[in-house]
Amino acid sequence: MRKLIYSINLSIDGCFDHTKMRSSEEIHEFFAQLIRDSDLLVYGRITYQLMVPFWPDIAKKHSMSKISNDFADAFDAVEKLVFSKSLEKVEDKKSRIVRGDLKDEILRLKQEKGGNILVGGVDLPSQLIALDLVDEFLFVINPVIAGGGRRLMEDVPLPGGKALTLVDTIVLRSGHVALRYVK
Repeated sequence: MRKLIYSINLSIDGCFDHTKMRSSEEIHEFFAQLIRDSDLLVYGRITYQLMVPFWPDIAKKHSMSKISNDFADAFDAVEKLVFSKSLEKVEDKKSRIVRGDLKDEILRLKQEKGGNILVGGVDLPSQLIALDLVDEFLFVINPVIAGGGRRLMEDVPLPGGKALTLVDTIVLRSGHVALRYVK
């Protein structure tokens, strides 16, 4: 069975707003390897549109640093699935839209042969967490106190919470800390 892995960058105070985060070459390298280790990226419309066409364009032009270009190449090479009821079409050749039932589609994907399924964003992953479909969590803590902004699971009920087990900690030179948990 394939694993569904949720990864996200968070500030020390739990904000996920990417405009408040510090980026680094090391973070791009870390996430490029995570993507290379996955067969499929799953997003909701908002996160998908933040990533595409930006990263595929960088992959074509190689207009950033070597490490950012490597991230773009990794992102561009992997299949992408976007859950959306409003998105009319996808521009990326390796993307497809799913309009069906979230739970049924993820359960079907997890039964297929293949590598990890990587999910990003906030709204869609929050729904997947509430449905108990996420197998592994990768929280990358950014060395920033945002002082405000949206938080994970903010509008999604999770009665009783969710206990997780820490299985790995990676401290990056940039001060970012990757915490890997399983349910």
